[in-house]
Amino acid sequence: MRTDFAPERLRDPATARSNRILRSCVHCGLCTATCPTYQVLGDELDSPRGRIYLIKDMLEGGRAPDARTVLHLDRCLSCLACMTTCPSGVHYRHLIDHARAYVEERYRRPWRDRALRRLLAWVLPHPARFRLALLGARAARPFARWLPDRRLRAMVALAPRAIPPVSRAEDPQVHPARGARRMRLGLLTGCAQRALDPGINEAAIRLLTRLGAEVVIPPQGCCGALVHHLGREGEARAQAARDARAFAACGPLDALVVTASGCGTTVKDWGHLLAGTPDAAAGAAMGAVALDVSEVVARLDPPALPPNGIRVAYHAACSLQHGQRVVREPKEMLARAGFEVVTPRDAHLCCGSAGTYNLLQPEMAAELGQRKAGTLAELAPDVVAAGNLGCLVQIGAHSGLPTAHLAQLLDWAHGGPAPGGLEDTPVAARLRRTAATAPA
Repeated sequence: MRTDFAPERLRDPATARSNRILRSCVHCGLCTATCPTYQVLGDELDSPRGRIYLIKDMLEGGRAPDARTVLHLDRCLSCLACMTTCPSGVHYRHLIDHARAYVEERYRRPWRDRALRRLLAWVLPHPARFRLALLGARAARPFARWLPDRRLRAMVALAPRAIPPVSRAEDPQVHPARGARRMRLGLLTGCAQRALDPGINEAAIRLLTRLGAEVVIPPQGCCGALVHHLGREGEARAQAARDARAFAACGPLDALVVTASGCGTTVKDWGHLLAGTPDAAAGAAMGAVALDVSEVVARLDPPALPPNGIRVAYHAACSLQHGQRVVREPKEMLARAGFEVVTPRDAHLCCGSAGTYNLLQPEMAAELGQRKAGTLAELAPDVVAAGNLGCLVQIGAHSGLPTAHLAQLLDWAHGGPAPGGLEDTPVAARLRRTAATAPA
């Protein structure tokens, strides 16, 4: 793609980077075949290629964003399926991130949009605040139809009916390995996940320590992912820098383990996010050792277990398969643990969760959630597994199928408790019978 940036515009490192990305696009349009919003809307401007043209026009002239451009950029899920598809290696992710920060700085949204986005940025990265918000949403559920904004109604609908207790396993501490220590791991506990389902990190800790890993949890907060996707770049850098320093202070780590793939995509990119800041070295070092929990389990090489007859539909979170290019390990570890693993025919497409997307774009998110629920239901699974909590919430809301995180299923197969919602089911009884007959 030909660009025509004025030399003074290219003195800004972010603009220079975006110019290089824009110039790598060859207009081939292959990205449209895997873009969820284009599949639903059929509008060129709701495809990666169309958005690239909008971003080029906006950045090249240094102009203020207009409402039309913001509409189409806001509809982007950042699922990054286009990056997996693109034969030219266009780094769309860094381009859309830069565009969102540019919009946040230069565009004045309607007051309701501003208030909602500020509320999300203030609440979601902080587990205690998020818990209070969930309590409020639960209380508002009977009155949801009268709420003035469709996005508020979507938030209330997605709030869980029961809020789990705070987990002390996620407090700053060291969980020793069982037996000889084989690895020393830092664990990113996350933020929204701590409020919605602390059982995920508890399962990961049990599984990893059982396999011989020491798990270190330093004081930490949000990794920066949630506010970064809202275009709030300064806040994202501050949060990422704090966590990068915290893990760097832990001493040598074999890996920084992430159990929420939406966080993992950002953590692995801390080096880029913190470039040019005093914490660039810590960010790059921690990003270089960050791994999804499935990658770490694969390195620990757990023993193979006999088939347990439980059919698991594996949903590949976009942040894992496209953002991190982790495809093989989750399915292999589930199969190694004895599960029958099946995948939907639209495995490459997003479920519509995408961080805060299902709160800010509820209609599009619901359409994608219903499509994904349908293809998963076709598989007649006993449970749906994913490596990202947001996907599990979205799929559970639209399908009614039992859901569980990958770490919970692996922990369960290796002797841990059943994931919530599966404790007293025929599926659990089947696994207990398999465990009872397995050779010691």
